[in-house]
Amino acid sequence: MNGSEPRHAAHESVEERIAEEIVAEHDLHPVPSAKDAEEDALPSMSEQIAEQLGGVRGLIESSLPVLAFVMLNVLLGDSVAGLEKRQALLWAIIGSVATALAIGGFRLARRQPVRHAVNGLFGIALGAWLAWRTGDAKNFYLPGILLTFGQAAVLLVSVFVRKPLIGYAWGIMANKGHQDWFGNARLFRAFQWLTLLWVASLCVRAGIQFYLYAMDAANAIGIVRILVSWPLYAGTFAFTAWAIHRITSAQKREAAAV
Repeated sequence: MNGSEPRHAAHESVEERIAEEIVAEHDLHPVPSAKDAEEDALPSMSEQIAEQLGGVRGLIESSLPVLAFVMLNVLLGDSVAGLEKRQALLWAIIGSVATALAIGGFRLARRQPVRHAVNGLFGIALGAWLAWRTGDAKNFYLPGILLTFGQAAVLLVSVFVRKPLIGYAWGIMANKGHQDWFGNARLFRAFQWLTLLWVASLCVRAGIQFYLYAMDAANAIGIVRILVSWPLYAGTFAFTAWAIHRITSAQKREAAAV
């Protein structure tokens, strides 16, 4: 030790080493704070997007009640089993609701998140009530069609008032809740046109279904929802993630080069 070094510095050094040895011996390492744990556990953007979509499994589960409704309504109808229209509708409703309940029950039994299942059950129950009340299978799909048009309208308004909702969604999902993208001109422009892209995507989904609704093609609506709507939704989500990642990565490289 240098003779000019203060005496208390040597004592602090020894004390620190003793403390470290005690901590190591008894495994008394400090527990990370809740904030640190939350930040360390924060999933990647792609993982959070998958969570919002419910993953591939979520897409399948959300489609099963609709598939059950379509199949039972077709197989039990006049053209196959020959049941009276309202009776076939009743069994289709029962099958759809039972499928949604079974999915929720299965998730609960496995202690898995049931948010997507509950949301799906609410929509299925409302559609089933409308279909049974009117006696028309096409009304089973009406709540979903109206909801999709409503979502498109809200997104469009957010663009006109220059507060694009896709930007807010990104801030919550991938930016730890921070909405500092307003000061980033490139990101702001991207969120504006990406929000418009979502408006177009939602309008296409709802528009096709509404056209079939007006044509009284109830079973075709269900088929379109399964084979067209979900892939279009997933594709729009994936493109949005790619576009944002492309911009943020480029800006990080530019900042590092300065």
